Amino acid sequence: MKKTYHLCLSAGDEVLFRDEEDYNRGFNCFALALYKTGSTGLVESFQSTHSHKMIQTEDHLEFMYTMRQSYSKYFNHKYQRHGRVGEKLHFHMEVVGLHHHLAAMTYVLRNALHHGVVPIPYAYPHCSVNAIFQKEMGKRPPERLLAERHFYRFIGRKAEWPSNYRMNENGVFLRESVLDIVQVENMYATPRAFNYYMSRKSGEEWEKEQEKDRLETGPVRLEAIEYGIRDQPLEKMLIYESGRSDYRKISDIDLCTEIDRNIVPRYGKVSVYHLSRTEKQQIAEFLYRQYHIGEAQIRRCLAI
Repeated sequence: MKKTYHLCLSAGDEVLFRDEEDYNRGFNCFALALYKTGSTGLVESFQSTHSHKMIQTEDHLEFMYTMRQSYSKYFNHKYQRHGRVGEKLHFHMEVVGLHHHLAAMTYVLRNALHHGVVPIPYAYPHCSVNAIFQKEMGKRPPERLLAERHFYRFIGRKAEWPSNYRMNENGVFLRESVLDIVQVENMYATPRAFNYYMSRKSGEEWEKEQEKDRLETGPVRLEAIEYGIRDQPLEKMLIYESGRSDYRKISDIDLCTEIDRNIVPRYGKVSVYHLSRTEKQQIAEFLYRQYHIGEAQIRRCLAI
């Protein structure tokens, strides 16, 4: 029997996605793993340092193995690296009860907000927030779609997918064709309620609301959803939740793009993973002087 899980995979000391193509491929691997394992996707969010997903599956270990194997093969081939992509073990939490579902889904959809990447959840493109109540909230899917004969360019020649999956011209499956959006919308009930959840503050009110489920498990909290994520302390996430962040700062994807496209070629290397430690240190010093960014961001984007 299927159970609902919140799953989170952390990148460890590097990043999971270095450019737009990586984010798209990451979601495509997620979509194909759902189909291959007979699982159902609810919501997801892909960040440079980690990825969240809520799925209904009979075996979350099989699902994560399938998704990770596919993405690791792609990532290692592209960047000429070897080994596992991401930490050895993924975090998992079973979700039971309507209010537990609502809390967990909301935290996943607002993940970019909590990490100071965007001022509101709807501004983040690499999650399913804009696929929910799409029509009612005045959002439209892209009109230009790829014909199925072109899908292989973005998912590999051996991939299999269901007939309802659609792909846009950027080579990423449409979230509304992959996820069980109807089930998610039924839990939120109305577009107005959904919009409220996307903007409400964390706190005791959420925890008391979850007591209505009368379950033995404790309430879903932000610290539980973000368990094991290293890049932001809980206190800062709550500050970001209020929309207080410098959104003009350079993001991981922008920094990785600068490194991969403009800096690594100067050293005659095929990717950042082929740089020597001395070369990485030289680049780190340059990036610090150029952008005045923190050591942690530089280290993970250089895979030090």
